[in-house]
Amino acid sequence: MGAPPVPLDTTGGRADGARSRAVFQAFAEYAAAEGAASGGFHHQNYVVPLSEPVARLLGREPGVPVTVRVRRAGALPVVIRTWQNEPAILRAVSRLLPNVPECLAEGDGFAIHSHVDGVPLSSVCGDGKPVDGLLTRALAGLLAETAQVRSSATLPPLPSLWPRNYTDSQGFLQALARMADLQIRQPNWAVFGGLFAALGVPEDALVRLAERVPAMARRPYSLLHTDLHRDNVIMSYGGDPPLVRVDWELASYGDPLHDLATHLVRMRYPDHQEKEVVDAWACAMQAVRPAAVNGVARDLPHYLAFERAQSVYPDVMRAARSLQDSFDQKSLDEATARVHRALELAAEPLRLGQVPGEREIEGILHRWRAGRGGRVTRAIDWKPDGRVSEHPDFPHPAVEGALLLEGAAPAERVFKGTAHLNTVVWAPGTAFPVVVRRKVADARRLESSFLSEHAVLRAIEQSRAAVAAPRILALGESHSGNRAYSGDRFAIHTYEGPRDPGRRPAHPVHGLLPQEADGLVDQLAALTEVDHAQLDPVAVGLDFYDWLSDQLVLLVDGLPPESRQLARFLGLPGAPRLREILGRHRLTRRTPALLHGDLNPWNLVRRDDGLALTLIDWEMALVGDPLYDLVRHMHLTPTRPEIRDRMFRRWERRLPRECTRNWRQDWRVYRWIETVRSAYVDLDRLVTGASRDAPNVRRALDSYAMTLAAATASLGLTIPPRSNPYLTRALGLRTGPDGPA
Repeated sequence: MGAPPVPLDTTGGRADGARSRAVFQAFAEYAAAEGAASGGFHHQNYVVPLSEPVARLLGREPGVPVTVRVRRAGALPVVIRTWQNEPAILRAVSRLLPNVPECLAEGDGFAIHSHVDGVPLSSVCGDGKPVDGLLTRALAGLLAETAQVRSSATLPPLPSLWPRNYTDSQGFLQALARMADLQIRQPNWAVFGGLFAALGVPEDALVRLAERVPAMARRPYSLLHTDLHRDNVIMSYGGDPPLVRVDWELASYGDPLHDLATHLVRMRYPDHQEKEVVDAWACAMQAVRPAAVNGVARDLPHYLAFERAQSVYPDVMRAARSLQDSFDQKSLDEATARVHRALELAAEPLRLGQVPGEREIEGILHRWRAGRGGRVTRAIDWKPDGRVSEHPDFPHPAVEGALLLEGAAPAERVFKGTAHLNTVVWAPGTAFPVVVRRKVADARRLESSFLSEHAVLRAIEQSRAAVAAPRILALGESHSGNRAYSGDRFAIHTYEGPRDPGRRPAHPVHGLLPQEADGLVDQLAALTEVDHAQLDPVAVGLDFYDWLSDQLVLLVDGLPPESRQLARFLGLPGAPRLREILGRHRLTRRTPALLHGDLNPWNLVRRDDGLALTLIDWEMALVGDPLYDLVRHMHLTPTRPEIRDRMFRRWERRLPRECTRNWRQDWRVYRWIETVRSAYVDLDRLVTGASRDAPNVRRALDSYAMTLAAATASLGLTIPPRSNPYLTRALGLRTGPDGPA
C-alpha cells in the first residue's frame, strides 16, 4: 500500500503551502510543454520524467516517469460521479485491488499519478473493431476482480440517495437516473435547456425514466469501475500484469451488471461480439460471485437502455459546443449527425416520440449557436414573405433581433407541439414579447389544414372583432444552416402568455370555468363578424356536413396499411363502408363563419380580462358551420354537463339566428362524427407513435378504449368476437369469454 499523496495545495506537511503550490505549478507547466499529451473530456494527461525539485518533494528518484493529470478548464459536467475526489478513490481502491495507479500528489486542478508503462488498447484495436477472444475473457476477468470488493466500509461515503439495501438492483438503477438528472442535466440546463426543448427532450425525461424502472433481480453490490473502455485499459510492455485499469474517477458501488453495461457501450464492440462478451462476463463472475449473474438476460437491457438515455445529454452538448470552435458547414454537418444519432438511441428509453430529422436538427443547432454570438460572423439571415408586409409595431430590424435571440431562449420559453416549434423572445427595442413559430419539418398530421394561418390572423386583426388571437407580425424564410436558403420557414406572432419569464402559460386542461365558458362562446360569436369570403370564397355554397364527411372518408382511406389493418381488426369500417354510414344523416344548413377548428385545451391560454381565454394555433382554421366549432371543442376538452348546457344557451343567444337554427337536432351528429374521427386518428397514433409526446395526444391515447367503444357503438358495429385477447387487452379493451366486450 502506497503512502498518502502529498497535499501540495495546502499548508504544512513536507513544505510550506506557497512553496508547494509554486513547485507544483512549475511542474504542471513543464508537463504541458514537454510531456506526451493524452486524455479525455475532463483531464489532459502528460507523461513526463520527475523534475528534480518535485522528485525531492515526493522522495522519488529524478527522471522516473509519472503521469500528470490536469483538469480541463471549463469542462462540461457530463458524467455521473458517485465520489468527487479521484485521489480518495485511488487510496481506497489501492488497498483492495492490485495493480492500481498510485496518486503521488494532488493539487488544485492537478494530480501526479504513478505511470503505467504500456500502450492503451485503443492504440492497437480501435473502436468498432472486434477484440480477440482471449482479451475479452481477460477484460471480463478484470470486471469480476473488481466485483470481489464487496464492502463499502473501506470506500468513500456513498451519496444520500443510494439505496439502503445493498442488493436492490431496481433502486440502484433508479438512483443512477436521478444522479444523471442531478449531476448532468440540471447544471447544464440554463445553457442547453432551450436546445433540448427544441429537440424534443423534456425537462423531466430522466425523472420519468427513474419512475419507470421495473422490478429487477437482486444482485449484491460491489465496487464498479464504470468506465472500462479501450483508452482506459493499458497493455503493459512487460506483461506483468498484462492489463492495468486506469482512470478511476467514475468508480462507483452498486449492481455489477451496471459495470458490464457501461463496458459494452463504451468499448464499442461490433454487434456480433456482444453476446460473446456477456457470456465471458457471466462465466468469470460465476466463479467469484455467483449471485451477481442473477437475471442477467432480463435486466441487462434495462442498464443498456439507461446508458443510451443518459448519453443523449453529453452527446448533444458536446456536439453543440464543438460549433464554438468551428462554425463552417462541415462542422455543422458533423454536429448534426452526432445529435441525430444520440436522439435515435435515446428515443425509446426516454419515450421522446418522433425524432427530428437531420434537416430540422441542423436548423436548431445553427440557431442555437448563432444566438450565442462569439465567433459567428453574421446574424441569422432571412428574407421576408411578401404575403405579410412589414408590421409598423415590429419592423424588419426587430425580426432580425428576434431570430438571433431564438436559439438562445431558455427551456421554459420553448414549446414544442405536434406540428410547431414555438420560441418566445423579447427583441431589443420592442414593447412586447413575440413567439417565433416554425413548422416541425417531419411532423405527420392526418387532419388537413385548409387556410393559411397568417391570412386568418390578419383577417381577425383587420375585422376588429372581439376575438383574443395573436397578431401576425412577420412571415419569412431563414437559413437552416450555412447553406443558401433551403425552406426553413417561420412566422412571428405576438406572444399571448404571461410576461413573467418564470411563469408558463396556463391552459384549462381539466375543463372551462364558468367565466371561461362565457368568454369562449362570446369569441365564437365574434368570429361571425370576420369577413370569411376573402379566406374561402367557395365555402358559402357547400353543404358543410357532406364536406366534413368526405374529409373523414379521405382521412381513413389515406391511413397507412398497418393502421387500416388494425382498424378492421377492431371493427372500424373501411372508407367505402364508412361513407355509407355517414351518408345516413342530413343536417340543417346554417350560415357559415370562420371557425378555429381545433379548440383543445392547449390551444386556449388563460387570461385575466373579460375575454378569459386567448385562442392560439389557428393552423386548423376553416370556414363552416359555427355549431361544429363548439361541439368539437366539447369533444376535445373535458366538459361537465352544466358547463355544456351553459355554453349552448349562451351560444344560441349570442349568435345570429341563421347560424344557430335547428342546432338541438344536429349537435349530437357532430359529436358522433368527432368520436368516430378520434377512433381512427388515435389508433393511427398508437400504431405509428406520431405526436405521442404532445399532452393532448397522451390524454387521448390513455382513454382510447372508451373512444373505440363509443365509436363502434355509435356506428352500430361491434368489435369482432374472435379478436386476439392479448392485443385487445394491450389496447385497454375489456374482454369477455367469447372475445372483447
